[in-house]
Amino acid sequence: MEMHNVDSSNVAAVGYEEDSQTLQVEFNNGGTYQYFDVPQAIFDGLLGASSVGQYLNQHVKGTYRYSRV
Repeated sequence: MEMHNVDSSNVAAVGYEEDSQTLQVEFNNGGTYQYFDVPQAIFDGLLGASSVGQYLNQHVKGTYRYSRV
């Protein structure tokens, strides 16, 4: 999965696997999580967000199943 570095105080990088609709988020604290069944539009929004952490909290956390990697 190709990871994209982001400018965020909490998130280091994000990646997306279109075939499985899996969003991967690497946090600055070293934790990495995968979120499942995430539409491409959510990933696109995350990449374009002025605040990646805020977008993640509003649109991903608590909405999609996840697993720590």
